[in-house]
Amino acid sequence: MQELITKITENTGITPEQAAKAVETIKDFVKEKFPMMAGAVDNLFGSADS
Repeated sequence: MQELITKITENTGITPEQAAKAVETIKDFVKEKFPMMAGAVDNLFGSADS
């Protein structure tokens, strides 16, 4: 997860905290829209704290 946060931070210029929040928002959105994929999303993204 940290690799994704770092990539977002480098590409956008936002802080790591903002990038982590963006990832969490995307995870929540995908899980809400596609509940049958919630387990896969959790496995793919893990926790933003990772």
